[in-house]
Amino acid sequence: MFALADCNNFFVSCERVFRPDLEGRPVIVLSRNDGCAIARSNEAKALGIKMGDPLFKIRDIVESHNIAIFSTNMSLYADFSRRVRAILREVAPTIEVYSIDEAFLDMRGVENVDFDTFAKSLSVRCRKETGIPISVGIAPTKTLAKIAAELCKSYPKLRGGCFMHRPEDIEKVLRKWPIEDVWGIGRRSTPRLRDIGVTTAYDFTQLPEYYVRKRMGIVGVRTWRELRGTPAIDFETLNDAKQSICNSRSFSTEIYDKRELIEHVAKFAAMTAEKLRNQSSVCSHITVFAATNRFREDEIQQYGHICIPLMESTDSTIDIVRAAREALDEIYVRGVGYKKAGVIASGIIPRAGVTISMFNGEHQERHHRLMQAIDDINRRTGGSVIIASEGLSDIKANSCHRSPRYTTSWDELPIIK
Repeated sequence: MFALADCNNFFVSCERVFRPDLEGRPVIVLSRNDGCAIARSNEAKALGIKMGDPLFKIRDIVESHNIAIFSTNMSLYADFSRRVRAILREVAPTIEVYSIDEAFLDMRGVENVDFDTFAKSLSVRCRKETGIPISVGIAPTKTLAKIAAELCKSYPKLRGGCFMHRPEDIEKVLRKWPIEDVWGIGRRSTPRLRDIGVTTAYDFTQLPEYYVRKRMGIVGVRTWRELRGTPAIDFETLNDAKQSICNSRSFSTEIYDKRELIEHVAKFAAMTAEKLRNQSSVCSHITVFAATNRFREDEIQQYGHICIPLMESTDSTIDIVRAAREALDEIYVRGVGYKKAGVIASGIIPRAGVTISMFNGEHQERHHRLMQAIDDINRRTGGSVIIASEGLSDIKANSCHRSPRYTTSWDELPIIK
């Protein structure tokens, strides 16, 4: 058996932990720069607010229905995610972190357990110990477990836990489950499936396997098998190293000054280098891009990007920032207001597989030791050592509605009166 623990409306739930007055009130969480809705409470969904709706388009709904709005507070959300995962690791032999608010539990080999009681008890425990409501679905495959967890959100009588294992129950659910809501069925596949009369998950299971393989490849076959009760999607205990790493932001206002833009690009490059070291990798190419605001018809439109090969594969912040600055020099246009920029690392390979250069080996080793020291200091101090090119100012971003970082900042701890 496989289980999926899915935090309900996770970002909103995190905001409600220290704000019980928000229970029952519509709440939305905005993307970076307070651009659009990326999380909605059930009350907000009932008002017709959709995922990705720009704030300026729903301003009237927000004001007329007294909707509480929050800027993204990732440090708070990441901490609550860590707390939930700690509980999951206590009750399951192995877990696979699927996203910040979801994790699979490998229950194979677990015997003499009432899985329905287990699912409901785990939901209650997480809510009691973290304040975060979660839905726990248990089924013979990961795809069916995802569906079981979704059922918990739609049917309160399940009390946060659903054990879906009997063939007749699975068939009953799949006959009503829209094909576009099946995990693994992409947007491109849905119209093609509907064209041949496949509107539900059950319809999909009735297709011949050879047809699914021909039209959707091995990924589609895996989903097909999973829906029929045969495990076909591997359980991954370790996240594979990323093959490309991107750090980018949209700025709150256009940036015209080159020095200011350089500082932001240097920050993105430093973040990229740190992520490389976190997964013990190095990269051989750096891409830098910068774009103007495409919604500003009164401004000159410009999108520049360039990929620069590095002399040697590296994870050094110093080398990657230097390359990013050189790339920005190539694409920067004077007098243009840049709204977004970013840095992408590609050509990523494990650091252990890099051959040390005969002529540059000392430089590489010195940088490696320096980066290790900087990372160690920053882990203990919260990021006090930076490259001078990054400057001392923060990345330009709107976060007018951010809640306090209650659990990760000493200066923002909740005060009880």
